[in-house]
Amino acid sequence: MADRTEKELLSEIVEYFEKYIFENHINASLAIHSRLKSYNINPIVVKYLSKVLEGNYSPEGVAKALFYPRVLGTSINTSFGTRIQNMFVQLQIADGSLIPGMDIEFTDKRDNRKKWCQLKSGPNTINSEDVKPLIRKFTNTIQLARTNQALKNINNTDFIVGVLYGETSELSMHYKEIDKFHPVIIGQDFWHMITGFPDFYNGLVASLQECINNLDTKELITKGCDELTEEIRNSPLFHF
Repeated sequence: MADRTEKELLSEIVEYFEKYIFENHINASLAIHSRLKSYNINPIVVKYLSKVLEGNYSPEGVAKALFYPRVLGTSINTSFGTRIQNMFVQLQIADGSLIPGMDIEFTDKRDNRKKWCQLKSGPNTINSEDVKPLIRKFTNTIQLARTNQALKNINNTDFIVGVLYGETSELSMHYKEIDKFHPVIIGQDFWHMITGFPDFYNGLVASLQECINNLDTKELITKGCDELTEEIRNSPLFHF
């Protein structure tokens, strides 16, 4: 990572979030998710959800049943992890990892050792069935890496799970099980490790809040939903 002050790095990351995560989500919501062809529709469930939302089966109810969960849930959550991984590489905070199963690699600013990292979003983002395969993948990766003369001195603590937000006390039991074998580094500790600034995480949370407050999202839900409603009203797939 090129030498940057904490303020400069915060600014670059917030700008990345604004452009590639927030604004991209807004644009996709209006350009893609407001189009009927972007959905695989369960006709029974969508009728029920329309009734829940609007009190009857209507174009408006169907549009809300489709649009709300897509825009407020899956679309932003799906892109978040990939975007963050790309951000670390593009902003030269870390390198993309050449080792299968690892997302990024970087020099730990606290102990100056190389770290290989699998990124996760939050403290509850894995399931019980993910634990053993993840530990196995780490074990196999370390064994393979040790056949490389340049990596012969690596140890288990050099392969980590980096959790972008949250507190250690919030980690699920699944993460705590992984932590017995490989460090699970979360929130403030993770951002300190990767940036070298002890309070970077808190500054990032505050700066992102300010950025979010300044975003223009007034028409996102109403305009997107209205456009989808019109398509549904004129579609032969529905009979109202």
